[in-house]
Amino acid sequence: MIYLEIGQCLLKELLDKRKMTQQQLVDLTGIDKSQLSGYISNTRKMSLTNAKKIALVIKCNIDDLYEWKVER
Repeated sequence: MIYLEIGQCLLKELLDKRKMTQQQLVDLTGIDKSQLSGYISNTRKMSLTNAKKIALVIKCNIDDLYEWKVER
C-alpha cells in the first residue's frame, strides 16, 4: 500500500522562478488573493480545480505545487 502526505506548498518558489507575482496569478486564474496567500503560507490546501488552474497558468504539473511524502 502507498501512503501519501502533502508537505510544504511550493507555489511561492514556482512564482519566483517564473518572475510572476501573486497578483498576476490572481488575474490569470480568478482565484481570490487571500486563497493564494493561504496556499503559500500553508494554512489552506488547494482544491483539485484550483491546483489545475494554477498548474496550467504557470506551466507545471499539479504534483509540482507541493512537496510530497511517499511511503510504500
